[in-house]
Amino acid sequence: MRTVTLEIASREKSSRRFLQAFKGEAQGEFISFDSPELLFKVISGKRWQLLKVMTGAGPMTIREAARRMERDVKAVHGDVQVLLKAGILQKTENGLLVFPFDAVHVDFMLRAA
Repeated sequence: MRTVTLEIASREKSSRRFLQAFKGEAQGEFISFDSPELLFKVISGKRWQLLKVMTGAGPMTIREAARRMERDVKAVHGDVQVLLKAGILQKTENGLLVFPFDAVHVDFMLRAA
């Protein structure tokens, strides 16, 4: 099972993980954001729903994703573009969309100011 972790991470933490991976140490799969605000801006409620529909589902068209979500294709297309730009969704060689993970883990901590 492939799991991706969505996390809030400083540039230093991401760089440290990169260096450890470069040394051959397994790090897992991460998509990092600079702040909780950015995470929630990129992955809004409808986009989270899109990820839920695509998790473990394999490659599909935007039209198929919209059908599964019971949403307008044009609206889903806009969400797909944001998630592609953020590196969360990917396109296959034949232009299908894929979220290549079977599970998503979200990791961040809110601390007192």
